[in-house]
Amino acid sequence: MMKIDQVSMTFGIGTPDENCALDGVSLDVHAGDFVTVIGSNGAGKTTLYNIIAGTYVPTEGRILIRDKDVTNSPEYRRARYIGRIFQNPLLGTAGKMSLEDNMVICHKTGYKSLKISLNNKLRDYFRDRLRELDMGLENRLKDNVELFSGGQRQALTLLMAVLSEPAILLLDEHTAALDPRNAEIVMKLTQQFAERYKLTVMMITHNMQQALQYGNRLLMMDSGQIVLDVGSEEKSKLTIDGVVQRFRDIKKKELVNDQLLLRV
Repeated sequence: MMKIDQVSMTFGIGTPDENCALDGVSLDVHAGDFVTVIGSNGAGKTTLYNIIAGTYVPTEGRILIRDKDVTNSPEYRRARYIGRIFQNPLLGTAGKMSLEDNMVICHKTGYKSLKISLNNKLRDYFRDRLRELDMGLENRLKDNVELFSGGQRQALTLLMAVLSEPAILLLDEHTAALDPRNAEIVMKLTQQFAERYKLTVMMITHNMQQALQYGNRLLMMDSGQIVLDVGSEEKSKLTIDGVVQRFRDIKKKELVNDQLLLRV
């Protein structure tokens, strides 16, 4: 599905502010994978997403999606097959537009054919999909989205991303701004949609419980590198304390290696 091959990203090259955000990252994501991504702030998680989405062109390396090299493909071209949901629930929908018009945008007919495509048959289709959210939104097609709660808007954003049939769905702390109840609802919907529509998902989270509970694979990033890649069998045996200890062991090993290099 997606291959990241020795990707590095350095900002401010040749300046006092030069910063290596990604350092030789390689990763194969297979169709149907649900990958949870953890790491402290500055570990390179969001930079990796920006490279995948085409926001940044990497300093080195390449990105392949469905065997196609998209390394230099602009963000707007990749939007056809990459869905991305951010932490802020207001970013994924147009608040001043009605619910049905928002859904037309993500529908394959496209916004340019809005007046032609928005008919009773399509409205019935939207209602059927909205019922999957179990929030009563199927009865509010004419309401502007700005009237909805943050949890409703993020659930709607998730549904719209799914309906756009992305090759890969990037979730960037998409429940972090929600209250615990809505966060749980959106996470359950995420899992349901991933299974029902056979989605390929990468999810950044700072919630360790979510990282262990959801998905079939766990990545840990640190200092611009993937320092841990755990498959489903090993992941199912991990605990929060166990993950923290693995991270400490990695940092301890790095410290020892740095000291050895200094002696050389």
